[in-house]
Amino acid sequence: MQLSYAILIDGGFLKHKIGSAKVPMTADAVRQFVLQLQRSPELSDMRLHRTYYYDAYPSSEVVKKPLNGGVLDFGKSSAYARNRKLFSDLAVQPFMAMRMGEVVQNGWKVSHKLLNSPADTVELTAEHIQPAIGQKGVDMRIGLDIASLTLKRQVQVIVLVTGDSDFVPAMKFARKEGAQLFLVTLGHGIKDSMREHADLLINL
Repeated sequence: MQLSYAILIDGGFLKHKIGSAKVPMTADAVRQFVLQLQRSPELSDMRLHRTYYYDAYPSSEVVKKPLNGGVLDFGKSSAYARNRKLFSDLAVQPFMAMRMGEVVQNGWKVSHKLLNSPADTVELTAEHIQPAIGQKGVDMRIGLDIASLTLKRQVQVIVLVTGDSDFVPAMKFARKEGAQLFLVTLGHGIKDSMREHADLLINL
């Protein structure tokens, strides 16, 4: 019987590995990545069940800016429009399931450029204050899908695209329940615990 597998992509991780600030990741780049992964020797003889993409919808919140006042409208940023297009384009790809969390603003932070100054004292201005943005619910969805795919025996192989060691408990669970866990890190340095609880590391 031909083995089947599911690809689970940590979207935030993939954006940093195949995209950049100057050339952001596109839906076509994700599609090409998935095709390349399907053609890898480790997976070429198996059947793809589905690709799951995990990320968070960009915030459209309007917040007050510190120090000099005014407001910051996240919904009018280029990042907002770019990410909305990315997600809408991905959603119509064949055998693609979107698993979306949400973006939250957790106050404000000082820019790394200012903090890395060699001076003993620095002058803090409004331009040095940046919104502290985080994701909510994304990691949980990855963990739940790993458990569901494994317990329901929908696939025999989980292909996890990430470099985040927070998924080690979910990886251990999948293997304990009889699934094989393949890890795709795209050259990213990972902790020993991730290598230990992966059956195979696919190098692309």
